[in-house]
Amino acid sequence: MNYLEILGTVVGIIYLILEYRASIYLWIAGIIMPAIYIFVYYKAGLYADFGINVYYLFAAVYGWVVWKLGRKSKNTDDLPITSMPLQKYLPLIAVFVIAWLGIAFVLANYTNSDVVWLDSFTTALSIVGMWMLAQKYVEQWLTWIAVDIVSAGLYIYKDLYFTAGLYALYTIIAIFGYIKWKRMMRQE
Repeated sequence: MNYLEILGTVVGIIYLILEYRASIYLWIAGIIMPAIYIFVYYKAGLYADFGINVYYLFAAVYGWVVWKLGRKSKNTDDLPITSMPLQKYLPLIAVFVIAWLGIAFVLANYTNSDVVWLDSFTTALSIVGMWMLAQKYVEQWLTWIAVDIVSAGLYIYKDLYFTAGLYALYTIIAIFGYIKWKRMMRQE
């Protein structure tokens, strides 16, 4: 039994609850969880997921700063939830495709990964999703739904059953998170 995986799962659930509530404290869990999963993913040979967790550490600090200091409204202490502007879609799609192909190239040529395309897909999409979350765009939930569905299957394949269960739960909560954030956005 992998106790680090279980601990990472528990912290991941706390993270998701805080994200669902749009709580700034999600970023604290967002620092702890990747610190744990760096070891879990490396041991499992999920090198892109290992690498994305290094990114998550830095992204969590960035997200904390943006949510704490990036206030856009004088009527609230929080960064408001908004829809992503249309002009952001094309650049984000380009970032995703370039990251996906680049990560796949690295995994195929410099690692012994047996899940090159799926591992690089979830990693590239997660890069985009974390940036969207830091900006507090409601559409970030749609990105996470895709990441979570693919990741759950990938982790079952790699015998990471607690983590697969966590990502299946993430998928369900992400659906409800999207609905809740849409409602919160309308109320702001």
